[in-house]
This record gives sequence, structure tokens and C-alpha cells, in this order.
Amino acid sequence: MIRVDHAGEYGAARIYAGQLAVLRNSGSAAALRHMRDQEQAHLDTFNSMVVERHVRPTALLPLWHIAGFALGAVTAAMGQRAAMACTVAVEDTIDAHYTAQIGRLGDTETPLRDTIEKFRAEEQEHRDIAIANNAEQALGFRLLTAAIRTGCRLAIRLSERL
Repeated sequence: MIRVDHAGEYGAARIYAGQLAVLRNSGSAAALRHMRDQEQAHLDTFNSMVVERHVRPTALLPLWHIAGFALGAVTAAMGQRAAMACTVAVEDTIDAHYTAQIGRLGDTETPLRDTIEKFRAEEQEHRDIAIANNAEQALGFRLLTAAIRTGCRLAIRLSERL
């Protein structure tokens, strides 16, 4: 669980880095920086857990480093709405992933469950921010978000195993 969550938060931080590289002076920059800062706090938390619990990070971190930044930069190059559509797709996927983890943890790992619940609420906030920033008006919104969700689910599966 910690391995895949660490990988996901790493990828999310890289997506926002890519988006901000393109949109750093746009009307969306402040919202992107807010979401990036929260993702960085999530990543910092999982970085600590990886060390404290002796969890091996996914072997795919170098791939997520490049793929996350590229996804962020490409969607940002498509425009602010497409960047926000990317956020909707990623956060929807993470919300479902975290919800499933919370159900599996039950009362056995209360501190971890509480952390994931807090992060899940912040991911939902990111989705809401993206929707408020016209994500659903992005050209090809349904196709774009479906493709990104599929990629996120694949990244989760691969990070769980490798």
C-alpha cells in the first residue's frame, strides 16, 4: 500500500511540475501551485513512511518521473482547461484507489488509514478546484479523462507489483 501510494504521490507532484512549467504565468497558476504544494506534502509523508517501515519504492520511479512531467506538460500545452481535465481524471482515480484502501485497512492500521483519509479529502478538493476551473469544457474532455484514468489505473497496478 505504501509503495503504490508513494509512487502515486510522486507522479502527481511531477504532473503539477509539468503543468506549472507551461502555465506558470496563467490564470490557473495559483490553483496549480496550491494543489502541487498539497501533493508535495503527501509525497513527503510517504517518503517518511517508506523509510520508517522499510518499504521498497517501486522500481518504476524513473518512468513516473518522466511520464508524470510529460503528462502535465502536454495537457498544459493543450490549454488550462485540459490541464484541469487531467486533474479531474487523476483525482477521480486516486479517490477510488484511496477509498478501496481505507476499506481494506479497517481498524488495523488507524494512523495509516487516517492519513489516507486526509489525503483523499484533499484529492477530492483538487478535483473540485479543477471542475470550478472549467475542466469539463476542455476539448475532448470525456476522451481525454478516460485515457488518463486508464493510464493511472495501469500505473497503480504496475507500481503495486514492481
